[in-house]
Amino acid sequence: MAATIIFRNADLKVTDYRCQAGPADRPFTEMHEHFSAAFVRRGSFGYRHRGRTADLVPGAVLLGHPGDEYVCTHEHHACGDACLNFQLSPAYAEMVGGDKAIWQAGSVAPHGSLMVLGALAEAVAEGRSDLGFDEIGLMFTAAIARHVAGRPRAPVEARSQDRAKITAAAAWIEDHAGSEIDLAQVATVARMSPFHFLRLFARIAGVTPHQYLIGARLRLAATLLAGSTQPITDIAYDVGFGDLSNFVRTFHRAARMSPRRFRQQAQGRLGRQGRKNLQDRLPASLVG
Repeated sequence: MAATIIFRNADLKVTDYRCQAGPADRPFTEMHEHFSAAFVRRGSFGYRHRGRTADLVPGAVLLGHPGDEYVCTHEHHACGDACLNFQLSPAYAEMVGGDKAIWQAGSVAPHGSLMVLGALAEAVAEGRSDLGFDEIGLMFTAAIARHVAGRPRAPVEARSQDRAKITAAAAWIEDHAGSEIDLAQVATVARMSPFHFLRLFARIAGVTPHQYLIGARLRLAATLLAGSTQPITDIAYDVGFGDLSNFVRTFHRAARMSPRRFRQQAQGRLGRQGRKNLQDRLPASLVG
C-alpha cells in the first residue's frame, strides 16, 4: 500500500492511501494506531472489525480506535482503492467526539452530508479549495461523530465578547499573514478550543480562519503586484505562500487572471481598456 502524508501537525495527520490489493492477495490482521476516519475515495474493499464485516464503497468512512485490530479484504472486490485518512490526537478526538463507541463503530455507510464534506476534503487535498487541512479535518471528523452518535449539530451562540475576540483574531491574522499560521495557533490567541473557534469565526466573519488568511495574503500580493517591480516569485514567498505554483493557482482562482496579467493591467501596460477589464473582473474579496 502506498501512503503519502499530505498534512501533519501536532494534532492531525492527513494521509492519502492507495491500495492495489485484489482477490488473489491474502488478507492479514492490522491494528489501528490512532483515532482515525478514512474517507473512501475510489474502489471498494471489505472490512472486518470487532466481529462485524462491512463492504466499503466510495463515500463510506472507515473509523479507527487505537489498539483495535482489523482486517481489510478484497476477495469480492476489483483491484485498487484509495482513501483519504484523518488521524487525530487523543485531545482532538475527545474534542470532536469523546464517546469511545464512536471510534469503535467500524464504518459508516455513504451518507449525503458526509459525502459532501468528503468531496470538499478531496478538493483541499488536490489544491482546489482554500480551506485549511486542519479546518476540513475538524469539520469532517466532527460531522462523522455527530452522525454516528445521532446528535444534531448544536447552534453556535455569538455573544458580544465572542465577537470582540473574533475581531481581534482577524486583526492578528492580518498582522501575521506573511508567517506560517495554523488553526490551533490562532485559537490559542483567541483563548478558545480550535473546534469552537473555527465554528465561531466562520459564523461571525463569514469565512473560515484559513480562508481569511488566504484573502489577507492575496490582498497584500495584489498591492505588491500593482505597485512594485518585485519579482512575482519573491512576492509569493513574502506574503506567506510556500511555493510559486500554489500562489499562482490560488491567485488565479480568486482574481480570474494570473499574477502577471494582473500586474500588467494594474500598471497600465494594457491601456485604458485593460484597466477597465481589471475593474470588471476582480472580485470584491481581493480588492476590498
